[in-house]
Amino acid sequence: MDAILQFAGDFWWLVFPLGPAVGGAVTGFVKGVRKWDERRRRDKIELARIKYGARAEEAERARVTRGEIDRTLARHDAVNSRWLDYELDIAKLIDYPLMTDMREPLTVDFHRARRDADAARPEDPAELEDPHRLAEYRDAVRRFETAFSVAEQEARRRRASGFSVAEQQALVRAKRLIALADDPGATYAERQSAYRRATKELQGLVVLPDATTESFEQRIAGAIGAPGRTADAGTAETP
Repeated sequence: MDAILQFAGDFWWLVFPLGPAVGGAVTGFVKGVRKWDERRRRDKIELARIKYGARAEEAERARVTRGEIDRTLARHDAVNSRWLDYELDIAKLIDYPLMTDMREPLTVDFHRARRDADAARPEDPAELEDPHRLAEYRDAVRRFETAFSVAEQEARRRRASGFSVAEQQALVRAKRLIALADDPGATYAERQSAYRRATKELQGLVVLPDATTESFEQRIAGAIGAPGRTADAGTAETP
């Protein structure tokens, strides 16, 4: 201690030039620590905001997406239901033949849009939680809605106006025969004959989709073209 005091006494003049340097270094160090601490605090706040904000956004997106999925699926089902009203009703297709006439661009657009919407619809609706997948499906359904509405309006406007008088008469006969074939009060033979005559009248005029004929055949007889049912019934009644 005495030596230190002796040194300080002998070299007291060094204190003045060293004082500002040491003080500045200390001050700079303190400021640096404060800046680093402030930066770290801001980083923590930003990370927390990103973390919890992302969770909130994800929850909100999930809630909105589920509702949007349900609405989009319902819209798709609604248009399919409107099409089934035609597809499963031969008489309606006779009234509005444009709905299955693939020579018409509007009809082609409608059926293409229907195919695309069906292809974009996943078996598991959970797949539509992907925003991009949902957007693609939603757009496909929107095109389907629009194309169907346009084709239907044109079909209702034109009806059978594009057919000649003879062709229109054939359509009338076909519709009358379809009514007979769909009459449960008629005999099996009468219904079968009426159906075959109706389809002959419609050849080259109205395109009946496979689903249409299959549904009608099952409805009127369960198995059109199976005469064994009539023959078996007659045999069973013979003593």
